Amino acid sequence: MKVLHVITGLGIGGAEQQLSLLLPHMSGVRSSVVTLTNPGPVADALRAAGVPVAHLGMRGNRDLSALPRLTRLIRHGAFDVVHTHLYRACVYGRLAAKLAGVRAVVATEHSLGAAQIEGRRLSRGARALYLASERLGTSTVAVSDTVARRLADWGVRPGRIRVVPNGIDVERFAYDPRARRAVRERLGLPPGAYVVGGVGRLAPGKRFGTLIRAVAAVPGARLLLVGEGEERERLERLARECGVADRVVWAGGVPAHGLPGLLSAMDLFVSTSADEAFGLAIVEALAAGLPVRYVACPALDDLPPGEAPGARRIGGTVADVVAALEPDTRERLPVPAAVHRYDIARSARQLMSLYDEVSCR
Repeated sequence: MKVLHVITGLGIGGAEQQLSLLLPHMSGVRSSVVTLTNPGPVADALRAAGVPVAHLGMRGNRDLSALPRLTRLIRHGAFDVVHTHLYRACVYGRLAAKLAGVRAVVATEHSLGAAQIEGRRLSRGARALYLASERLGTSTVAVSDTVARRLADWGVRPGRIRVVPNGIDVERFAYDPRARRAVRERLGLPPGAYVVGGVGRLAPGKRFGTLIRAVAAVPGARLLLVGEGEERERLERLARECGVADRVVWAGGVPAHGLPGLLSAMDLFVSTSADEAFGLAIVEALAAGLPVRYVACPALDDLPPGEAPGARRIGGTVADVVAALEPDTRERLPVPAAVHRYDIARSARQLMSLYDEVSCR
């Protein structure tokens, strides 16, 4: 089976790295990728793994010249399934697949929050365009039960929605004391320092400013932030204003293979985002044996109680986060049952089953 994945960009991001992680587990599927914009580090990783990657060179959301180019690429590739990822790719990719005569079109909704999509506030126009393009596809994949409910509330027919959760390579995130020492030495973190961690795009919705203010109220605590984004300068200024510029370490955006070592260097993981579609970084932190405090995480909240005893939901104010920053005296926690529900090989099998189903219709 030949499958083309169409994605908005291939910089370092959750959806992009999820795609890179999935493809090696899809045995029997010949996968190709086309990125509309930004053939970044994830494109390099895919090519190194032998996956063909094309760059469409799209100049913006309204670059309609991209549509015939994408249509020709799909038609000439004779693909059995077109699978789109992220808003812009879903809108253009579904239409291009239809024009190219591909009947099996799958779209994954990675980042639909209660009031935003991919970190941007939802508008009526964005929602209407999304729904119009959704009807051109065959099936829409939700990464969590929460996202499935949001799609149904929007007006997507429940029969067209399939839940295939995000996944991780569980073993790769196992706590490594040697990596802990090496990463702390590289980043200038003392061996005995109490390190609070956060992972994600430095964007307003992640609310890292709340985390900086909370860490400022805990004497001696350090903050290790992993990610890059448009809020970086503002957050650095806030750290200086709070008097903790010397206690915040900025790791920047890192490829997927660099994250396990950074998680090993942390003592507590905190997610202050109040609107998530899944909460992948939280699952990765639990796989690393970290105690976790979070404001929103459908990946955990959709599960039966007790499957992630090391994780606790908290309120979203600075005072709430400060109260949650108490150190855990255990070196590492056992990997909870919740993590094993989100094994990447399992997610890949579910997607391949969906491909078989939609290509036979």
